[in-house]
Amino acid sequence: MSTDRRRVVVTGIGVVCALGVGRAEVWANALAGRPGGAAITLFDTTGFDVHMACEAAGFDPEQFVDKRVARRADRATLLALAAAQLASADAGFSVEGEGLDVGCVFATGTGGNFVRDENHRTMIERSPDRISPFAIPHSMGNVPAAQIAMDMGIRGPVFATVTACAAGSDAIGTATAVIRRGDAEVMIAGGTDAMITPFWLAGFDAMRVLSHRNDDPAHAARPFDADRDGFLIGEGSAALILETEERARARGATIICEVAGYGASADAHHITDPDPTGRSQARAMRWAIRDAGIEPSEIGYVNAHGGASRPGDPGEVTAIRLALGDDVAARTPVSATKSMHGHCMGGTGAIEGALTAMAVLEGRIPPTINLTAVDPACEGVDHVRDTAREVPLRAAMSSNNGLGGHNAAVVFRAWEDT
Repeated sequence: MSTDRRRVVVTGIGVVCALGVGRAEVWANALAGRPGGAAITLFDTTGFDVHMACEAAGFDPEQFVDKRVARRADRATLLALAAAQLASADAGFSVEGEGLDVGCVFATGTGGNFVRDENHRTMIERSPDRISPFAIPHSMGNVPAAQIAMDMGIRGPVFATVTACAAGSDAIGTATAVIRRGDAEVMIAGGTDAMITPFWLAGFDAMRVLSHRNDDPAHAARPFDADRDGFLIGEGSAALILETEERARARGATIICEVAGYGASADAHHITDPDPTGRSQARAMRWAIRDAGIEPSEIGYVNAHGGASRPGDPGEVTAIRLALGDDVAARTPVSATKSMHGHCMGGTGAIEGALTAMAVLEGRIPPTINLTAVDPACEGVDHVRDTAREVPLRAAMSSNNGLGGHNAAVVFRAWEDT
């Protein structure tokens, strides 16, 4: 098996989140700066202090799976199946033969929350023997990846990355590595999470990380803003079809961009708070840039994690400045699309990676919305505020960090024939 490095390209993108269903709708709404925050409809929030989130309101599972699967599978898995199907259609891709040269790496932060919560209620309110036999299979973290494999007939490497909010970025980087080392010709890479449930809403609020602007959900998510007070929980999934350059050319696929570099690191600092020095985040970014074989000055855009937390946002800006150098960082456009689609946990790195790939393709950068006054502690980069910006991009980076101190960065490069 060849160990020569192979170019890995993106040929299809599928996204389902608060910004819409499908690549075209999500991209148009991201460029328009459409807010995804709204009152929660998935359950009754009476008694909670937070009543808003970023729901995938336009998502109908039965457009993608039959009623039986829609009834049994968890919402996170259904979102993942939809994203994978949309990405495959976008790429004009289908699994041929036994599917031995196709794999899937699909992230999740927490697995099947809806199935788990429903069955836990059944056990408490009725009886332990009334729990569904599908409760365990449909609540495990590997199930989105496994279900995609079963749905499409994939028999190559299939597994999940579970690194909290960095998991989606890790999935893209890991899938790229699988192709580079020759273990697959095509990989479906992405992430999913559906965490707008009573447990997660209460749990995150107990951590004091959620916004409380219940009277104005559309303007509640305010990354890098001086008046930020936390994030909105989002739900969603994104899938990218990754292929070798040769495979994509052979089937006449349209190449969106190249996955050029990936880096990951750990803070070893705190279970919730990121390292305020930004050194570990910067290391992941530098390694991704080095892996891409480019200079920091060639990064034309950074899709930041931008979780709108008090300690997190300044630390991330510090990391970007450390990774790129102050002079380069000061002129590098940065935006946080969580201000629109919310924090989708295991799906967030995949969604933001998809948006970054589209930015590279079209030379347009989606904005950070609701950024009224930049926190002085978040200065030092070129914030793209409220309005999309047209900038030719040779390369762009998506960066994420997650609970436990996980950091991941992916560099996407404009496709150039060589």
